[in-house]
Amino acid sequence: MTVGLVFVSHSSKIAEGLVDLARQMAADVTLVAAGGTDDGGIGTSFDRVAAAIDEADSGDGVVVLCDLGSAILTAETALDFLDDDSRARVRLADAPLVEGGVAAAVAAQTGGDLDGVAAAAGTANASAGADDSAGTSQAPQAEPSSSSGYSRVVSIVNRDGLHARPAADFVKLASTFPVRVTVNGKDAKSLLAIMALGLVRGRDAEIATADPDGKEAVDALADLVASGFGED
Repeated sequence: MTVGLVFVSHSSKIAEGLVDLARQMAADVTLVAAGGTDDGGIGTSFDRVAAAIDEADSGDGVVVLCDLGSAILTAETALDFLDDDSRARVRLADAPLVEGGVAAAVAAQTGGDLDGVAAAAGTANASAGADDSAGTSQAPQAEPSSSSGYSRVVSIVNRDGLHARPAADFVKLASTFPVRVTVNGKDAKSLLAIMALGLVRGRDAEIATADPDGKEAVDALADLVASGFGED
């Protein structure tokens, strides 16, 4: 079982599209769209949100993400009608719907618990406020020097660069290792941080760790990048 996700939007198409997007990175996670009104219009529906929360909860809990203010009110109302045990397994994420939803989906796919998945969604807030120049710097930001550190530099070979799907695969692999690894100075386990680097084809990525036990992780991640993630 994994933590489930519910996407609440004023538009059914937006919610359904986000499910399609997140499913590319989180095939084993229950993703439920709760968009639009009961009659298919623009707005939100208490019944749809309540049913989506119930559908998404496999026992490990549910993280709910919303687009606009009234969607949050609808979700909060749905939570108020849950019994205490069910309500304790739901987190209403303070995060943008798309970026937060993608980050949460990857966290759930990699086995994150309820609070961890909600926290992953929240990283989208920090990314939204980051300097836009983060992805345009040509020079890698090195991991702090350490006599026991290890790093490799590999070039991005994917035609479309390190876009969402390969970035998600990279983060999933990084999350299997207990050590801290960075990519051009950014946390290798943060999907949004990796995507914000803007690593296009031909750009170098320095994968590094200061952990004396981190060589295996760096080599595995560097080999994955060099392989092109199985893309043509």
